Formats: sequence, C-alpha cells, structure tokens
Amino acid sequence: MALPQEKTYTVEDILALPENVRAELIDGKIYYQAAPTRTHQRIIGWLYRKISGHIESKNGTCETIIAPFAVFLSENNKNYLEPDLMVICDESKITEEGCKGAPDLIIEVVSPSTRRNDYNQKLFLYRTAGVREYWIVDREKNRITAYDLEKEDSIEYTFSDNVKVGIFDDLEIDFSELDI
Repeated sequence: MALPQEKTYTVEDILALPENVRAELIDGKIYYQAAPTRTHQRIIGWLYRKISGHIESKNGTCETIIAPFAVFLSENNKNYLEPDLMVICDESKITEEGCKGAPDLIIEVVSPSTRRNDYNQKLFLYRTAGVREYWIVDREKNRITAYDLEKEDSIEYTFSDNVKVGIFDDLEIDFSELDI
C-alpha cells in the first residue's frame, strides 16, 4: 500500500492566502505564523533603529526592512520567507513585491511557533542561498546566536553582551541597552 503524498505548495498558494493570514513557505510546505508578541515587536523595532541609524549616519546604501516583506531566495517557487528584519545592500534585489535573492543580514526573533524553523530549516536555507549573516535572537534562552555564513562560523551572546554586526566594519549592538 502506497503512503499518502503530502501536498507541495508554491509561492502562488502563499500569495492566494487572505491578506490577514501570515505564513511562510519552506520547501513546498506552508508554516502558518501567529501574530507576534509585544516583546517580539519591541526587539525588532529596537534592532531596526540601531541598524538603520548606523547606515544613515554613514550615508550607506544598504536598506533595513522589517517584516512582513517577502524574500524569494531562489527561482524554485517552493520558498517564500518573511524574516523579522533584513538588511539588503544590493538595491537591485529589492522590488515592490520583495527581495529577489539573498539579503546580506537576516535577523529572526524566536517565537514558540517558529523556534524549530528558525534554528534548523531557515539556517540551512539562508546558508544555501548565500545570506552573509544570520542572527537568531532568543529571549526565552537569553541568547543571540550570530552566524557568519560566509565563514561557516557562529558566536553565541547573551542579552548583556555587545554583538558585532559582521556585515559592517564598525557596528556593535549593546544588548544590555535593550529595555524589555
């Protein structure tokens, strides 16, 4: 007896969802997302201000974008992600519909419903697609894991540490300043 086949979804299926439904597509499987918590949003807003303020102060050309904003990592039509925060330094990748290709930096703030994907599937996808740096900010575990995907290296920090932003020569974020 043959095993039942799991349906494989595409980007078109994600785009056809009602506007108020948040979901990501990873290798053809849809992962629905709960609304983020207040703490989650405060962390993302704080990181956005730190990073975009730095870029602006240096007259940089990179763009910092907060979710929901689509990332199409490949042309295979089976992956559609909405990272919590991303920095894109190649403006040719940015369209009105989303980022076509790998952002330079992606930051995900862990939620109970995204924990497994953030630590496993997304790490693999981002590494494979050419994302340069990926952070997992895990408030519950008091941990920020910064992956340098170009060097295949990672460093773990706590919420009382300075975290070096690898894609910039001169930016460290002092997580002890985060008041949550």
